[in-house]
Amino acid sequence: MSINVYKGNIITSKSYDELKVIPNGYVVVKDGFIEEVSESLDERYVKEIVTDFGDRLIIPAFSDLHMHAPQYTQRGIGMDCLLFDWLNNYTFPQEANFKDNSYAKSVYAKLIRDFLRNGSFQLALFTTIHYDACDILYRMLEESGLYAYTGITNMDRNSTDYYMDDTDESLRKTEEFIINHRNSERVKPILIPRFAPTCTKKLMLGLGELAKKYDLGVHTHLVESKAEAAWAKELYPEYASDGEIYEKCGLLQGHGPKIFAHVIFPSETEERILKEYDGISVHCPDSTSNVTAGIMPASTMHEKGLKIALGSDVGGGHFLGMNHQIARTVQISKMKEFYEESYKRIKLANAFYMATVTGGSIFDRIGKIEKGYRFNALVVENMLDEEYKTSLEDALERFSYIGDDRNITDRYIDGIRIDPEEVYERIKG
Repeated sequence: MSINVYKGNIITSKSYDELKVIPNGYVVVKDGFIEEVSESLDERYVKEIVTDFGDRLIIPAFSDLHMHAPQYTQRGIGMDCLLFDWLNNYTFPQEANFKDNSYAKSVYAKLIRDFLRNGSFQLALFTTIHYDACDILYRMLEESGLYAYTGITNMDRNSTDYYMDDTDESLRKTEEFIINHRNSERVKPILIPRFAPTCTKKLMLGLGELAKKYDLGVHTHLVESKAEAAWAKELYPEYASDGEIYEKCGLLQGHGPKIFAHVIFPSETEERILKEYDGISVHCPDSTSNVTAGIMPASTMHEKGLKIALGSDVGGGHFLGMNHQIARTVQISKMKEFYEESYKRIKLANAFYMATVTGGSIFDRIGKIEKGYRFNALVVENMLDEEYKTSLEDALERFSYIGDDRNITDRYIDGIRIDPEEVYERIKG
């Protein structure tokens, strides 16, 4: 049995609207799980060595629930385009490069290092249509210690000739990936139809059969733009909405997580489906600003009982750090409130909850600094000025707005201290 005790300024979520702050608190970790969180150290542990982080913050690690792993190398490029031009001129050509396994190994090793540097330890990742590249990513994730859902990305129409799958081949590769990658505790397969307009009905129905056969979840894009939603209905005229395509084709019948990126223009049908199937809508504020048209009505959706998490959406987004996504979520909600007076802005506590608790909820006991949870955590410098020390909530806010990976001094996954550079050297081959 391994017991470790950490002292620092603990910040976690008490609820969606409220942070729980314990100044100079203690976290007792036993075999990777949090045994106790308290203001003073219980006498049972007074003989244990205490790692004292001083005035630094101890917070839950972040969950990034929507990111395109192969687009890592195009982050910050093509940001003056709208969605479809960006896909055709930048994204599809870039993703086609992953037919080269050496290219995939190089990109994915750097990506994983960047996740570790920025404190995103739980992930939901899009990939490409290439089996070998997807297998490389899976094995690197598993070796790194990160938690993730990933799989084969499915698309058999409305792409370029050089980057599109045959329907039967796409289904065959997907099932093979599921069979060969379903025994990990940390990295699990998930179905990834890119979005309805790039998938034929035959493909969607086939994926629905796999969802039922292997009890899998789904990760896709939903009503990302008005043009995408209208296109989906045009291609699937028998269904009432973008979301109903996934429901009627059977993709929501497995017990795995249902992850829907963007959800900027949800209809009543989408809202009903999200609630009925316990779906998670992933707000991606960077990419909303860069390549899509609109802002997810996140606070309104929350008031209706829908779950909202955050995603970097690199490369539509330009930065992996989820602390910045927390800040951007607050920023653009204020813009939405300015133009829509009935809309209620999002506050720091809300966005932090999305990036930790909601995102962590699809994994096993992850997302809080609380008894019974895994100690997946970050230690962050207290960035408040010596001349103007206010609250610990302010320290968290400052890290969200102007902090980066250099302000994260210690990283823990399942109670084990992680060094991003050591992991990178080990997995890059």
